[in-house]
Amino acid sequence: MDSITLENYRCFRDRQTARLAPLTILVGENSTGKTSFLASVRALWDVAYGQRVPDFKEPPYDLGSFREIAHHAIETNTTAETFMAGFGASGGDNQPDTPASSLTFETTFRMLGTRPVPIRRLYSYGANSIEEIYNHDHVDRIRIKTKRGCWQQRIVQQTRFVGFGSRLEFEDYLTPVFFYLHPSLYEETSEDGGLQPAEGSPPFTETDVEEMRDLISSYDLPPWYRPFASAPVRSKPHRTYDPSRPTWDPEGDYIPMFLAGLHSQDLSAWKELLSKLESFGIDSGLFNKITIKQLGGSEGGPFQVEIGFPGSTERHLRHNLIDVGYGVSKVLPLVTELLREDAPKVLLLQQPEVHLHPSAQAALGSLFCEVVGDQRQIIVETHSDYILDRIRMDVRDGTTSLGADDVSILFFERGDRGVQIHSLRFDELGNVRDRPVGYRGFFASETRRSIGI
Repeated sequence: MDSITLENYRCFRDRQTARLAPLTILVGENSTGKTSFLASVRALWDVAYGQRVPDFKEPPYDLGSFREIAHHAIETNTTAETFMAGFGASGGDNQPDTPASSLTFETTFRMLGTRPVPIRRLYSYGANSIEEIYNHDHVDRIRIKTKRGCWQQRIVQQTRFVGFGSRLEFEDYLTPVFFYLHPSLYEETSEDGGLQPAEGSPPFTETDVEEMRDLISSYDLPPWYRPFASAPVRSKPHRTYDPSRPTWDPEGDYIPMFLAGLHSQDLSAWKELLSKLESFGIDSGLFNKITIKQLGGSEGGPFQVEIGFPGSTERHLRHNLIDVGYGVSKVLPLVTELLREDAPKVLLLQQPEVHLHPSAQAALGSLFCEVVGDQRQIIVETHSDYILDRIRMDVRDGTTSLGADDVSILFFERGDRGVQIHSLRFDELGNVRDRPVGYRGFFASETRRSIGI
C-alpha cells in the first residue's frame, strides 16, 4: 500500500490521504488516532484482498461497535451514518512496472446490527473499475468501466452470493471481485439481461474482460500477505516452556515454541536466524547469546530459553529468559518476527520501544531500515525520538539501501475538525521537510528550557 484515505472514521472527520512508504513512522500525542490508523490498514486488506468483513475487535485492536468507530461530531452531537476508507497501491508482483498508486480501492461502511459492514466496494486500476453496491444483506448492483465504456447490472435479491447471509447474521466472506467477470453476468441469455450498456456504451464483450485482467490479478494475493499486527504489550516470559504447535499471535506467545521447533527440526535455518538475532543483541547491547536448553534429553520435551550477555561466554553465566529483565524478553518476539525467513510482508507495530534503553531503541530503528524493501513494508507507531533519529541518520549516512523517499513520517495533530495527518518526508540530509509548527513542539520547548533560552 502506498497511501491510506479515511473519512468519518474515528477521530478523522474530513477526507484525507496519508502517504505510506516501505518504512512508515506514526508520531503524535496520545489519543490522536495512531492505533486506529493501524487497524484501518488491516481492515482494508481484509475487505479488498481477503474478501472478508473486517473484525474491528480482532486483537490487538478493539475499536468497539459501529458507533464507536464512526466519527462523532461534538458540536452537533451526531454520529456519521457511514465512514469511508481506501488505499492506493503499486501494481505489485504482477505488474512490476506499474507507477505507484495506479491501483486504488475504496469501501464505505454502514451499521448492520451493531457491526460496521461494507455497503460499497470500488476497485480501480487505471481506466478500469468494478463497483459493487450492497443493499443490507446482498449485492444490489454492480457497475463496470473500461476505456470502451460503462455497464451496470441489477442483482436480483434471489441471487445467491457468498456474502451477508441474513440481515443480522452474516458470514465473514464477501464476493471475490473476479466473480463479476463470469460469462453468465454479461451474456445476453442471462435471466436478468446481463450487464447493460450505460451512457451509450457498446455491448460488454470478452474484449472488456481482457481489459480487466490486470485489475483482477492485482487483487488476487495469497492470505500470507495479510498485515500482521504486533501488540505493544508482549508476552510474559516463562522459566520453562512446554512444546506446542506455534500459532501466530499479536503478543508473541508463540515465539519460544517457534524458536525451539526451528532448533530441533531445521538446524540450518536455526543457525541463520540465531546469527541475525545475536547480531542485533550485540548492536543493541541487550545480549550476545541465545540458547535453547532441552530438558530431560528429549527434543519434544520441555525446554528453557537462556540468554548470555557481552563478556559472559561460560555456560554458568547464561541466564533464564525470565531472569534477564523485561527489555530482552519483550523485544525478542518482535525482533524474531522481523528477522524470521517467512516474516510477514506487512508488519504493523505499536510502541516497539517499550522497556528498552535508548541505545536499544536506536538499534531497533536501524533494524527497521535493514529489513524493509520492495517486498516488505513496516508501519510503526512510536513515541521514541531515538528510533526516529536513528532512522533519520541511517538514511542520511546511506547505512542501508533505504533512501529518503522510502520513509514516510505521519504526524497526527488534533484540530478543530478532528485529527489531521501530516505526511512528512526526509531530504537527502536526513532533515524533515515541510514540518508543521506543532511537529516536535514539546521537545523544542524542553530543549530551550534546558539551555535557558
